[in-house]
Amino acid sequence: MSLKNQQAYQPLPSAVAAMDNPAMSNSSSSSGSNDDVAELVQSGLPPTYSSQQLVSSDSDSMERQHLRGTSIAPEPRSRPGISRKQWFAVSVLCFVNLINYMDRFTIAGVLTDVKKTFAIDNDSAGLLQTVFVLSYMVFAPLFGYMGDRYSRRWLMVVGVALWSTTTLFGSFMQTFAGFITFRALVGIGEASYSTIAPTIISDLFVDSMRSKMLALFYFAIPVGSGLGYIVGSTTAELAHDWRWALRVTPVLGVTAVVLLSMLKDPKRGESEGVEQVERASFCVELKDLLKNRSFVLSTAGFTCVAFVTGALAWWGPNYIHLGLKMQPGNENLKQEDISYKFGLVAMAAGLIGVPLGSALAQYYRTRIANCDPYICGIGLFISAPMVFIGLVMARSNGTLCFLFVFLAQVALNLCWSIVADILLYVVVPMRRSTAEAVQILASHALGDAGSPYLVGAISTAIKNKMLAQSRTVDSDVLKSMSQLAENATEIVTETLRARSAEDVYTFESLQYSLFSTTFVEVLGGVFFLITACYIVKDKSRATASVLEYSEQQRQQQRQQQQQQAQSNTNNA
Repeated sequence: MSLKNQQAYQPLPSAVAAMDNPAMSNSSSSSGSNDDVAELVQSGLPPTYSSQQLVSSDSDSMERQHLRGTSIAPEPRSRPGISRKQWFAVSVLCFVNLINYMDRFTIAGVLTDVKKTFAIDNDSAGLLQTVFVLSYMVFAPLFGYMGDRYSRRWLMVVGVALWSTTTLFGSFMQTFAGFITFRALVGIGEASYSTIAPTIISDLFVDSMRSKMLALFYFAIPVGSGLGYIVGSTTAELAHDWRWALRVTPVLGVTAVVLLSMLKDPKRGESEGVEQVERASFCVELKDLLKNRSFVLSTAGFTCVAFVTGALAWWGPNYIHLGLKMQPGNENLKQEDISYKFGLVAMAAGLIGVPLGSALAQYYRTRIANCDPYICGIGLFISAPMVFIGLVMARSNGTLCFLFVFLAQVALNLCWSIVADILLYVVVPMRRSTAEAVQILASHALGDAGSPYLVGAISTAIKNKMLAQSRTVDSDVLKSMSQLAENATEIVTETLRARSAEDVYTFESLQYSLFSTTFVEVLGGVFFLITACYIVKDKSRATASVLEYSEQQRQQQRQQQQQQAQSNTNNA
């Protein structure tokens, strides 16, 4: 790597000296006034640009010059609003993210029908989601690497076109092997979009405005997931074939491809005033990210969120259906009805949870500098007992079950936009796509890639153990009963009782397996609390690096202008 690039991320001396200064907590509430700026300069702290605006305004440029000790004083000017280009970009990205998660959880809404069609058990059903996420996480680093170097717009266009096509083709597969193969290909296409889209938002907005736009973007995740259940179950019921449920999102995908092709790709670091830079090697960037403790710890916490979300989203409708079906009068309860209600609950939880998390973060940042990981950790601690109670209530009271599932998802959804925001302000702009890819790889590899299969495999193992013990007991009972009387009525009764017992074992085994998600939530909360110890330092370091590099760029531009002026003078 060149000397120029090595120097690009060295923090300002004054910023390094101030990283341990508690006054950093007040920098996020700066109003942009000259008195506040002067106070920051005296304390040696770098500005964090926390005001709700774009950094590319002239007043901000003059303010930064004042912070570097120049004699230019900032003049008060009106703050720019959001342009049509920015609204169009955010709208398109949110729409694609919505149908992205619709497609991802459509199968969960018709999982019972899929299991019957291919004659598979819970372990194979969980494998459907696992192979999708495995391919998704394997290709995420590749798209992250390319997203930091090539056109992000066309990478997303190709990716969305790929997952739309493979989803459509997969709906025509008649064998489980063919179906699961196309589910893996869908993951490749979705990896391109999910890795790159948040970095475009980060290059259009900063600070509180960026937080709001990220909340809007991640708001599409729970809402899209809920729509996946609803659209999947409703379409399957209307068409009398679950395969038609997979043919809805490909049609919307064609619209998404057209809209993405019209999107303008902003310069990387545009919102922070950083121009295109010389790239370091991928290994150098990866080592730098692994040294970022806030990034590593928040990724670990988010991995726990992904584990719980993946398990509950995949098995939730099926589990609740099994529990409610055992209640008297619900023998003919349809999976589609439960999936529809579960989708409504997921959507409502997303409508409340994601904006609430963003609003809490923006409110407390002016009071507590490291509030973001605290909010995420507390959200997980609240969600864990709600999940446990919801799992217990599934068999006895459907209303209370859905209520506690709703509360658990609201608390869990507090994390989505905050975790994305943490990544964007502790990582320099030139490495954000790579950081997104690393976070996706880690969170899916140890999170929702394995959780659906792991939960399904554990439940199958527990159920088989229960059935084996039951058959041993039933065999002894039948032998003793046969000595007293042998008639057809008793045989039929025992057969019906065995079938009922198998339903109970299927439900209970899945319940015991899903209890593991509560422990994972507590572990994730601990990771976020540890993140709070380092996040102020890492944020100030990233801000200082951006300022340092911006100053280097301006010096180079002044030198080029001087050389050009000198050349013109000599020619004259």
